[in-house]
Amino acid sequence: MKNEKYGRELGRGRPTEKKNTAKAPRAEHKNPKRAHSGASEGCVAGRNAVRELIHTDSPIDKIFVARGARDGSLMGIVADARERKIPVIEVDEAKLDAMAGGAVHQGIAAFAAEKEYSTLDDVFEIARGRGEKPLIVITENITDPGNLGAIIRSAECSGAHGVIIPKRHSVGLSPVVSRASAGAISHMAIVKETNLAAAVNTLKSRGVWVYAADADGTPYDECDFTSPTAIILGNEGDGVSRLLKERADGIVSIPMYGKVDSLNVSCAAAVLLSEAARQMRRWRRM
Repeated sequence: MKNEKYGRELGRGRPTEKKNTAKAPRAEHKNPKRAHSGASEGCVAGRNAVRELIHTDSPIDKIFVARGARDGSLMGIVADARERKIPVIEVDEAKLDAMAGGAVHQGIAAFAAEKEYSTLDDVFEIARGRGEKPLIVITENITDPGNLGAIIRSAECSGAHGVIIPKRHSVGLSPVVSRASAGAISHMAIVKETNLAAAVNTLKSRGVWVYAADADGTPYDECDFTSPTAIILGNEGDGVSRLLKERADGIVSIPMYGKVDSLNVSCAAAVLLSEAARQMRRWRRM
């Protein structure tokens, strides 16, 4: 991954622990989670179907509306979505057509999440229940569902207690993510945060050391992962943002010895989490 060779700057004080196929609404899905056979996986299209999905309190990742659409019925659904703090994104009609796969979408489509989201408190409780120090993954701007699924799989295999994803600018818990995780999504607490920087501050205030995975940091095998730990992984184009790197306790890197200068983000996650898990378990045996 570009700028994703993953350390830690030492010397900082440790934080305090503390189908819709008909034109008439009555022909839309009776089951709001069922999409048209040609639609994107997880897509619910049509005004009645999306309205019903919102009112069932089902987990929803995002709602897409046709750019410029402003009629009362549609705006009422958008208002309900925003009241539930569901991201609403305007897109071109052609994109909605592609999402709905030929179904009559009436200017709106939603993507339901594969599972309920957890909270940061849930993650800490999972760690306490296992008698372990928290090991947490933070993903920033991961838009490829295969990468997110593979990261979740690596997190679960390493015994991590939770994965934090941003509410915007990231893929949600789609069926593709679920498949790429090889079932790990069912066993992993996934937290969706509106503000990753604020989440990092919260983790630090609760005694977690936060490391940004990026180039030119401390080699991962020279870092101390025996304390409560969170690792931030950025996308393959931009890496971890400057804001999150500034909030982190340090930068962790994976040295490269070949001609290619970076790893795929999910591969980097596997390397870093495996080392963190090894150190934490060795510390428990001492």
